[in-house]
Parts: sequence; C-alpha cells; structure tokens
Amino acid sequence: MFNSGNGHESIFSKGDEKTLHAENNSDFRKIYNSVMQTLFRVSYRIVNDEEAAEDLVHDSLIKMREKKLVFPSLDDAKFWLIRVVKNASLNYAKRKTREKRAYERALREDTRKSESGETELLKAETIEKTKAALEKLPENLRVVLILREYAELNYKEIGRVLGISEGNVKVRIFRAREQLAKIIGENDVYLP
Repeated sequence: MFNSGNGHESIFSKGDEKTLHAENNSDFRKIYNSVMQTLFRVSYRIVNDEEAAEDLVHDSLIKMREKKLVFPSLDDAKFWLIRVVKNASLNYAKRKTREKRAYERALREDTRKSESGETELLKAETIEKTKAALEKLPENLRVVLILREYAELNYKEIGRVLGISEGNVKVRIFRAREQLAKIIGENDVYLP
C-alpha cells in the first residue's frame, strides 16, 4: 500500500481515476504495457538469459496483482516493479552462479570455449571481459549502471527505484564508469 498523503496508509477508493489497482484488468493492462519492456531489459542485463528474465518479470507482475496493490500513479507502479524485478534478478543470478560453481566442481569440467577463428575468439573474449568487469563492480555501482545503460532510466528515476538522491545516482554512475574503464583498460580488449 502507498501513503495517501495524510500520514496514514490506506487503499485508494475505486472511484479515484488517478490511482491504479493491480487487480483491475484495465489498470493491470496499463501498467503491463507501460513497463514490460523496461522490466525485461533490467532483468535480462542482470541474468543474461531471455527465458529467465521473462519468467522473473512475469512473476513480479503476478505478485503485484495477487497482493492487490494500489498505486497513486503509473510511475509509482513502474518504480515498485523495477525494484522487485531488480531484486529478483539479482537473487536469481547469485543462485545460478552458486549452482554453476557447484556443478563445475562436481564434474571437473573444462569451461573454456573452443576456438573458431581469431576474430570470433577476440570478440567472445571481449564480451566475456566486459561481463566479468561489470561483475567486479560493487553491487551498488553495478545496479545503478545497469538501470542507466540498459533500462534507460534517467537519474531521477534511478533515484526513485533505489531510494537514493539524484546526486547520489550521478556519483555512483560516475564511479561505476570510472571503475569499469580501469578494469577493462587493464586488459587487452578487442573492439571490432
């Protein structure tokens, strides 16, 4: 539930046209249509798996509907969903990393990729180095960069999603880009 402005949490009346009721089919459709692509981009950037990203987004939408949430505006619904999808995606990615490590230890598999040509190898290495560099960033810097670059949110929107000031968002993005450049700069990266 969201604060009605009078200091008390309340459910908005059904007649209030500004509010959106997640259980209402029309309002749910409005929310879905306005935020689905952004939610998918955020999740996909974190989990790097289309099917998993789609599932995580749909689970979050279902959770919103089942909880019968009421939002004062479309932006409030959007920011709530981005937070939920971001957290679910981060948890999923952590779980998958742990599972992969356990699987590799158990089977002692060689995870190196076979070479299929120098250019393809260099491109693949660059993608992997970039992903690895992004993973080396502290979570607070990585998430803000993902929301800026892949969800295409502005500083104010990122601040609302993360519950921090717009100035703090700018500082984190600057630091994230700076650290990413240092990490990637340490390696010899192929750029086509």
